[in-house]
Amino acid sequence: MTEERTLDDILYPPLQPYRHGRLDVGDGQQLYWEECGNPDGKPAVFIHGGPGGGLVPDYRRYFDPERYRLVLFDQRGCGNSLPHASEPTADLSANTTWHLVADLERIRVDRGVDRWMVFGGSWGSTLALAYAETHPDRVTELVLRGIFTLRRSELDWYYNGGAANIVPEWWRTFEAPLQGFTGDRIARYHELLFDPDPAVHRPAGLAWTTWEAATSDLEFSAEHVEAFSDPEFAVAFARIENHYFVNAGWLAEGQLLAGAHRLAHIPGVIVQGRYDLPCPVTTADALHQAWPQADYRVVLAGHSISEPAIAAELVAATDRYADR
Repeated sequence: MTEERTLDDILYPPLQPYRHGRLDVGDGQQLYWEECGNPDGKPAVFIHGGPGGGLVPDYRRYFDPERYRLVLFDQRGCGNSLPHASEPTADLSANTTWHLVADLERIRVDRGVDRWMVFGGSWGSTLALAYAETHPDRVTELVLRGIFTLRRSELDWYYNGGAANIVPEWWRTFEAPLQGFTGDRIARYHELLFDPDPAVHRPAGLAWTTWEAATSDLEFSAEHVEAFSDPEFAVAFARIENHYFVNAGWLAEGQLLAGAHRLAHIPGVIVQGRYDLPCPVTTADALHQAWPQADYRVVLAGHSISEPAIAAELVAATDRYADR
């Protein structure tokens, strides 16, 4: 029998940035960015999930460092960007989908890139689609994973009881801070997460973030939950996500699917886990119907980028486009 490949077998070796800094994008926001790989290589930008998830070192490893010039950045309010959304005075009014689309353009111009591959998963696929549909002339290829388009049906599935039928034990953890509330959980969590009392917003932040970490892998990963357990990270992550979801991402219902015709000329790959709980396969299927030119790959996996079946397809996609 052939042994299954591990994540380390699939990804390129760990590497460090050769350049990094913070870019002032206005509104009092400074975005952390870094470049990895070959300064003369094919430009690509990595868009992390969440929103509010921030960067982790392994994200650099999905691209051949000899052939890619990879730009990564922490979106507003998270990671090493300033100010951080966990701060008591954090103002998220200038943190919207369209602020982030504009930030991508600012980073592209600041780094001296004309056109680039856009790579994003989960919320990163949402932002990648919004950016590509707004600036299709700046995108050479799209590599997307775990498709999320912020329709109300997607939000209700994950936060108002649909996914609870699959993982009831973790749903109880998610519902604990709600103390029996049965209305729109996203709206109620908004009140808790933005309560100034740490005794209120910290448990809410941890419960919201634990729900996502515990349900993102096909097989439960205690390591994934532990990685999301830092209270400062959890509060920022939960606040930013909830802020976006309460506001429907500042998108009209179904906007990204309706605008997918703008992608027709852009080569692309959609990688989707068959058993993805946070972002069910129905959304990826709908995107492929709207963008049939994309190479659509459904694999036996959940949601996480670190699941080997997903990682293998993503690396195959970046390898395929490296010399294009």
